[in-house]
Amino acid sequence: MTMSRSPATDDGLTLRFWGVRGSTPVCGPEYAEFGGSTPCLEVRCGERLFIIDAGSGLYNCGQHNRTDLPKEIDLLFSHLHLDHTGGLPFFKPAVFDPERVINTWCGNLDGASAEDALDRLYAPPLFPVTLDVLPCTLKHHGFRAGETLTFPDGARVDTIPLNHPQGSVGYRFEHAGRRLCIVSDVEHTDPWPDAALMRFVAGADLMVYDGMFTDCEYPTCRGWGHSTWQKGVELAQAAGVKALAIIHLHPGHSDATLRGVEADMQALMPTAYIARERQSVRVGAAQAVAGPAALREPLMRIA
Repeated sequence: MTMSRSPATDDGLTLRFWGVRGSTPVCGPEYAEFGGSTPCLEVRCGERLFIIDAGSGLYNCGQHNRTDLPKEIDLLFSHLHLDHTGGLPFFKPAVFDPERVINTWCGNLDGASAEDALDRLYAPPLFPVTLDVLPCTLKHHGFRAGETLTFPDGARVDTIPLNHPQGSVGYRFEHAGRRLCIVSDVEHTDPWPDAALMRFVAGADLMVYDGMFTDCEYPTCRGWGHSTWQKGVELAQAAGVKALAIIHLHPGHSDATLRGVEADMQALMPTAYIARERQSVRVGAAQAVAGPAALREPLMRIA
């Protein structure tokens, strides 16, 4: 079988999904196709690495990239709920390297960094050790969602505040003439689509969107901070987005359920699909906008 090309060797804009499940990890044969790890995305702008969120998927991200991690890593949090932070100490190739620097970026706390929150989470009695015992160096940075992040190497990432309890941050990456927008942990508003969000994602080659619920499920979960795949399609079509990937999958949605959702979604937007754990996408490439058929590989067969 021909494996997906490693993002590290690609000069384009690439994305790999290491965790696509929301709220809590799940496992079992009914989750084998789409995966059960909580949010973690690997974004490569050429060889430049960004990691979005530190859910349980961060473990496999580290295992896969054992020999391919830069000495300085930028970890961008959408927000700090447990399903987005629980994998941090288990990012083994990074946190156990004394030469590694991990920069965390947090934009939903009015400019404060993630340091205080992570220090409270990773301390007895909730966790056996504190983060300061890890060999790596953690540097925490705060910003306000809506600001553009600029990095010493000249990289830039645009951000936007999202509608979610305690806030959340959306990210936009532009590289090699391609645009990738990650909009997770967001609840749609009325009216919809939101004008500011439409401008943020306009013309994206790929938008990653929180589709935890269906329209039928949503009324009993209003106010929980999550959206539906139907609202994702509405936003994508209104903003001229070329392809749509749904993440933050409901932990109760089996592979069979998600395959049905995907079929319904593609009837409205053929270039939309449900993201699969370990799936690798070259943003803007033909296979990324032709639907998921060329991207669908069983989890056990992907490196």
